[in-house]
Amino acid sequence: MWRLYIPHQSALRRSIFLLVGLLSLHASGQFMGGPLDCQKTCMCASNIISCSNQNLTNPPVNLPKYTSVLDLSFNSIGKLRAEWAPNVLSRLHTLLLSHNGLSFLSSEAFVHVTKLRYLDLSSNQLRQLDEYMFEPLESLEVLMLYKNSISQIDRAAAFSGLANLQKLYLSHNLMSRFPLELVKERSRMETLRLLDVSSNRIKALTFHELQALPAWIKNGLYFHNNSLPCSCDLYDVVARWYLKDLSSVVDFKDEHTCILPGQPKRKVLTLDLDKAYLNCSEVKMSDRQAYLEQFVVLDCDTKQKDMVKSWALPGNIPVSSTNKSMMILPDGNLQLGPLKEDDSGVYTCYAIGDTLNETLFITVVVFNTTANAGLENLKTAYTTLIACLISIVMVFIYLYLTPCHCICCPGQDLEKNGSMGSLHSSTVNVTQPHQETVSERGNEGGKDFPYYTKDSMEQNGRLKPKGEEDWKEGNKRRKASVSSVSSDTPMMV
Repeated sequence: MWRLYIPHQSALRRSIFLLVGLLSLHASGQFMGGPLDCQKTCMCASNIISCSNQNLTNPPVNLPKYTSVLDLSFNSIGKLRAEWAPNVLSRLHTLLLSHNGLSFLSSEAFVHVTKLRYLDLSSNQLRQLDEYMFEPLESLEVLMLYKNSISQIDRAAAFSGLANLQKLYLSHNLMSRFPLELVKERSRMETLRLLDVSSNRIKALTFHELQALPAWIKNGLYFHNNSLPCSCDLYDVVARWYLKDLSSVVDFKDEHTCILPGQPKRKVLTLDLDKAYLNCSEVKMSDRQAYLEQFVVLDCDTKQKDMVKSWALPGNIPVSSTNKSMMILPDGNLQLGPLKEDDSGVYTCYAIGDTLNETLFITVVVFNTTANAGLENLKTAYTTLIACLISIVMVFIYLYLTPCHCICCPGQDLEKNGSMGSLHSSTVNVTQPHQETVSERGNEGGKDFPYYTKDSMEQNGRLKPKGEEDWKEGNKRRKASVSSVSSDTPMMV
């Protein structure tokens, strides 16, 4: 007969504790990698540890404190949790996590590696950057986030604390907005020298703000291969940067494309918009124009920040402190003024940097007049034009809108005229010598212009009533004669 064996209570308790311990170790193994093995899974060379392409699901534990470079690329680390580095790695300056399928980063993933200067998170599946994720990395200089699925960047939340960041790679993502706040004045990351947002889904740019950026930022601002619509403003930006010899355009000239409107949509080179497509105006580097007595500032806009700058005047004459009308400002720019006519010429800026020497030429043209004089001449021209217009209007008013007092004006009704200022009193009240002359002309001219003798007039010069019918009949003939000869121009007597 079989007997059921029931273990002692203490033995059962030990078995349960052993089972729980094994399960906890298995669970912890899911979140934490195994111990570092420099023989099988990793290669250790002094302070460099490379565990690349080993199908790891978690970083190895028990990393030496002297580790300075850790390569975990080309593995299967889908999540980087806070406990991946339980101990402080104060010497670690390079961490490589590319090609891992990373989709989650803990907000405390970098609290024990605050001395990182180079962080590679490229070619993963990151969709968003959590708030203050990189805040502990005060020493970080290069952050590589290209080829992910990031659709939006919030500088205040994602990149706060990165006081020393110099290069930020965000190309080949899903961004639809250009993160101008990263390079714009007042919100700019002061040490940032390279921002790559190429090959995204950006469809709009603020062109005037891009043009206002200093050359040392534009030289490292890459925005090629986006879905930008073609426009002359876009052409103006790209063409000016190309003439300025900025690397962001010169190095990727054939990838600066835009989409032409209409159907079907097609991409064309942005630098060709002035030729065959939109007929944009050709961009030329214009000279600086000014007037007498003005003050101007010549900008030595170099492609590298913090260069040592010096200036030479026309004729290659160095700027000296004895010349009070020319002064080099603290930022390296040259102030001129008050300008004189002989200040015209080519000014040269020599800039010397750690890795680049640059020479800029600026041509200044000083007009032989003051700005106020030009304005006064303009005002005088406008005043003269207005006076001429007023004179023409007054002439037309005088010719066409003044009352007609001529005996031959059409539409005059003699019967409605009063005793004061009547047509008869204005035309027949003449002296005797004049009446004789009219009489003589009447005899010579025939019956078209009847004349009147003194007997046919009253003492006050008015026609007698009995001659009024003759006057009306003659007036009708005169109307017909005058209207056929000068019907459009009234006659003034």
